[in-house]
Amino acid sequence: MFKSSCIKMSFVFLGFSGALLVTVVASQSREQKMLLEPANEATQQVQSQSSTMAAGGMQMSADSVLSNWPAKAQEVAKKMIDKYGQPAEVTASMLVWHNTGPWKRTIIYRDEVMHQFPMSHPDLLEQFIDYRVPVGKFSDLAAYDGSVIVERTKGEISARCDKEEANFLALNLAHDIVMGKRTVEEARRFYAETIKALMAGQKPAYTQKLQFEMPKGNTADPDKPAMAAP
Repeated sequence: MFKSSCIKMSFVFLGFSGALLVTVVASQSREQKMLLEPANEATQQVQSQSSTMAAGGMQMSADSVLSNWPAKAQEVAKKMIDKYGQPAEVTASMLVWHNTGPWKRTIIYRDEVMHQFPMSHPDLLEQFIDYRVPVGKFSDLAAYDGSVIVERTKGEISARCDKEEANFLALNLAHDIVMGKRTVEEARRFYAETIKALMAGQKPAYTQKLQFEMPKGNTADPDKPAMAAP
């Protein structure tokens, strides 16, 4: 009987101790929670502020960069920002957009490249699409316009000028050459006439959008090996 009483007392004592321990732990947890809640709130506020700064940082960065750019580059950049929103990438010398309108990529450069066709102007706005140019047409496109740039391996073509309308025109005529609809000489003549009309306030169709269906599928051309891999 004594043994039973000892066991019962031990059980009661342990039970009480367990209850006391739970109470103490629960109390400590409540105190820790009370201490941590203000810290968590502060952390959330900092994270929120950081997110806000990140969201607004692009605008500040673009504005800061543009303030040091030449006037023409600033003008073109502001037009693109008005049309497509803030750029996805900002560096000291370029702004980059991805997948805006029909374009795979749009880049505005701080540093202009002078181009004399069809009249003297700075090239600083380059816009890209996926497009495969047959190898036999590369020379024709080079003769047509030195600011139409073909990337065979990547399967891209781009036009670089000082306005988006001219880039539409350049690529529409490049497509005509590739498809055999115009010769190089015809394309150059049409380009000059169309730019003249654009400058007179008209809106020729070739300057408003791409006049051909965008290629679907893989346009890259990785070529083929000419030797065995080591």
